[in-house]
Amino acid sequence: MTGISLSSAAPTVDNIQSAYMAQVHRRRLYGGLTLLIFVILMVSGFTVADDRNAGGFWEGLHQIGDYPADVLSEAWEKRADLPALMVKYFPALVETINIAAVSTLIGAIGGLFLSLLGTRGLAKWPRLIPLFRRISDVMRAVPEIVIALVLIFVLGGGPVPAMIAIAIHTAGALAKLFSEVSENTDLKAVEGLTSTGATWSQKMLLGVLPQVAPNYVSYTLLRFEINIRASAILGFVGAGGLGYELRNSMAWGPGRFDEAAAIFILLFGTIVFFDQVSSRYRNRLTEGQGQ
Repeated sequence: MTGISLSSAAPTVDNIQSAYMAQVHRRRLYGGLTLLIFVILMVSGFTVADDRNAGGFWEGLHQIGDYPADVLSEAWEKRADLPALMVKYFPALVETINIAAVSTLIGAIGGLFLSLLGTRGLAKWPRLIPLFRRISDVMRAVPEIVIALVLIFVLGGGPVPAMIAIAIHTAGALAKLFSEVSENTDLKAVEGLTSTGATWSQKMLLGVLPQVAPNYVSYTLLRFEINIRASAILGFVGAGGLGYELRNSMAWGPGRFDEAAAIFILLFGTIVFFDQVSSRYRNRLTEGQGQ
């Protein structure tokens, strides 16, 4: 009886092993085909884009270092003027930081409400959860530069269009991050407040926010770093700040490359400074939450 049971079990093991190997081969085949399709699409897309350029990519590849070399050489020749130029453009740097700070604050408030209204178990109007989620999807799907260009056409150039554009995109991005954090909230505190007759605002303020505040602040600080870069980039389309001055100095060409170098130094130093400061605070918040 034992020999019969063992002999009947052997084919079963072989069948399982062969089925597993067939599945592995099938996955490898699908993975290889997917990779091949991706490579073909990348090559074809690059070819189409290269044909539409004013000049060929490979023909101009050897010139990729010419512009940085011109900027660095002129900046080195006029290195004595760099401190004065950095002082000159410091007000534009302050404007860029103000744009990032205000837009981050407004976007964080908007993202907070969108996340709470779009999270299951916490939403005030559960039937409208898909609506609030789609609103946040649209807000973060549209790039800041597109929103800024539309607002500049309506409001004119300046920091206000940049601030509104970054705030809209920030609200959509933070709403998604905040919502993921809120979904992991312990609902016992909310249920306890509900039993006492607390309003929705009181339940969110007393039962939810104390649990998620460290993550919310951490994500907001991270977004602030991103918004500093975004506010500088939007300056290239006339939204003011340090990016606007950088565009002017770069467009002028040789003779003002020292100004471009001074602006680069200011922008790089600012990004590194706020990156280090926000990283330190985010690490403290994370460690404190873990304890």
